[in-house]
Amino acid sequence: MEPKKRILTGIRPTGALHLGHYVGALETWLEFQEKYDCFFLIADYQALGDHFSEIDLITDSVKQVTLDWLSVGLDPEKSTFIIQSYVPEHAELTALLSFITPLGMLERNPTLKGELDQLSIEKRTVGFFNYPMSQVADILLPRADLVPVGEDQAPHIEMTREVARKFNRMFMDIFPEPSTKIGRVPRLKGIDGQNKMSKSKGNVIELRFTEEQVNKSVMSMYTDPTRLKITDPGHVEGNPVFQYHDAFNTNKEQVEDFKERYRKGKIGDVEVKKVLAKSINDFLNPIREKRSYFESHPNIVEEAIMNGTNRARDVAKETMKMVRTAMKIDSYTSSWK
Repeated sequence: MEPKKRILTGIRPTGALHLGHYVGALETWLEFQEKYDCFFLIADYQALGDHFSEIDLITDSVKQVTLDWLSVGLDPEKSTFIIQSYVPEHAELTALLSFITPLGMLERNPTLKGELDQLSIEKRTVGFFNYPMSQVADILLPRADLVPVGEDQAPHIEMTREVARKFNRMFMDIFPEPSTKIGRVPRLKGIDGQNKMSKSKGNVIELRFTEEQVNKSVMSMYTDPTRLKITDPGHVEGNPVFQYHDAFNTNKEQVEDFKERYRKGKIGDVEVKKVLAKSINDFLNPIREKRSYFESHPNIVEEAIMNGTNRARDVAKETMKMVRTAMKIDSYTSSWK
């Protein structure tokens, strides 16, 4: 039987996961763990880039992310969970690949440029600037074939492909050129109408939210600012309430009816939001139930992450042995005899 193709993807541990993570990534991961050899990475090195003074946050977030993964149905018997910093080969490969990567490749990365613009001067560190190289190494270290990502991460994958091609051409054909798969809803808006859900902006609905927290978040959700009263025709396009209905309301006929009536000024925001809150809570209820179980069994959570990390370390050692041999840096003293 032909071995399964391998995927690698990950999340920075800077807080618990939210609905944007689910539709942009986790939903795809659940599909892929049935078909592929999946490596799911908690990228704590990369979190240090702009959260270096918040170690307690990162420590707690490693736990919260693992709980979220288990709660949505990711299975450590089918997939490999990894803590990045527990596999030191990640840092080694990052350094080696940095030597063959032009600085301009980093400077052209649109995601990096956008994130740098949002950072204060003191947080624009060499480590943060170099984190795209860390992402490249994360993908190439397990020799991944496929990377399921959110829309905003696609430039990183193209950079990974370029670096893999260059290494293979210069030394030896070791790394596959990974392809991408974008989530079903590539970018879910924040509840404040901003283009992306962001934990730092507080405009998210977390997977661990209680029913009351979801209700409060949905009822405060941004809608159509041009609509002053119920009878005013409303805009559905660009309206986060309807984007969330599309993502989480399983009654598609109801969603289309709401959209038609909203455009004609025949339904109010409150009614639409109440149904949305129920839809999201119906979606989250089984996740809450699983999370409660895993929170009361921390040994299972630790075992899931450590067993996966140990497996990833074995693969990493194998890759780095090939890399060092290809670059002829595996044994300087062998020619002395």
